[in-house]
Amino acid sequence: MTRRILFLSVSAGAGHVRAADALEATVKSLADEGRDIQAKHLDVMDYVPSSFRRIYADFYLSLITRYPRLWGMLYRITEDTRPDAVTQRMRRTIERLNTRRLRAAIADFAPDAIVCTHFLPAEMLMRQIRKGRVTAPVYLQVTNFDLHRMWVVPEMTGYFAASPEIAHRMRAVGLPTDRVHTSGIPVMPAFAETHDRREIATSLGLDPDQPTYLVMGGGAGVGALDELADTLLSETEGFQLIVLAGRNTEMLERLRKLATGRHAGRLFPQGFTRQVERLMACSDLAITKPGGLTTSECLSMGLPMIVNAPIPGQEERNADYLLEQGAAWKAIDGVALAWRLRALQEDPGRLAAMATRARAIGRPHAARAVIDTVLARLDGA
Repeated sequence: MTRRILFLSVSAGAGHVRAADALEATVKSLADEGRDIQAKHLDVMDYVPSSFRRIYADFYLSLITRYPRLWGMLYRITEDTRPDAVTQRMRRTIERLNTRRLRAAIADFAPDAIVCTHFLPAEMLMRQIRKGRVTAPVYLQVTNFDLHRMWVVPEMTGYFAASPEIAHRMRAVGLPTDRVHTSGIPVMPAFAETHDRREIATSLGLDPDQPTYLVMGGGAGVGALDELADTLLSETEGFQLIVLAGRNTEMLERLRKLATGRHAGRLFPQGFTRQVERLMACSDLAITKPGGLTTSECLSMGLPMIVNAPIPGQEERNADYLLEQGAAWKAIDGVALAWRLRALQEDPGRLAAMATRARAIGRPHAARAVIDTVLARLDGA
């Protein structure tokens, strides 16, 4: 009998989607091994009216980009809001009225189990569970090293926490102890594989014997990526720099000009890639914003971090966790970042210790842990 597992994400930020992608990829790998199992991943934003999508996803992305302090304030206010408050009930009603197409798509797939990587579909399904319209077990995967009240959704069959502390917080707010699982945040199977640093570095034109630092993200708070790369390479010697520009083609071109000019042989710009694990494998340090998925990928690779410009709210909490665990340092601006790079160069033992801590708290098999938990319940039913 084929087991059908549905993954529901929300493209308000990339992390929720990437977590669901990782879970789907894990199911497909199990199917390739002969397990009678099928997966499907739906982005909730593909099944709502455009007006709702603009308010829910586009407004969120605009808010955290242009007015991060305001977002931080809203994050703290909603964290203290009770689920039965009038504003919360109104919000859930609006969400429910705008997700009818999604409910139809779920019914069409007829899943044996559902895993949500965002609280929106979990909240919508909570009402359906209470009314007896959804009988398949539904799980909720938290994708940050924090537990905001929005993630505390009753009626779920299980809850997957990013760390033991978050699992403890779940139990402390009243979620059933036997339904809380410490899985970690799901990352793609490639981050659990062994990679040949020398081979990958050589294929990218890097010197495999040189310290290599990887810059990821938009560089918010520390200047544009080209300016950041120029500053770091001008002020500090003895390393090479990979800068991941993603889909920003204009920035990529500016970086390439630097790479063929004053920083030739030390700067290696990269555009969008689906194999970021290869870049991490030949790097000694990542410079990144502390998103839940990105940092989980780094931890899975044993890659220490300098985190910068965290979004107030969830990314600040992520940064706190990484700093407390000894896997990262934090830089508030480009000046602080350059100083920290020099400090780590002068104290390689410190960087090695950070790498050890990163690997110790990394959970490269988180996606498999989630799927095993879901299948164990189905097989035992």
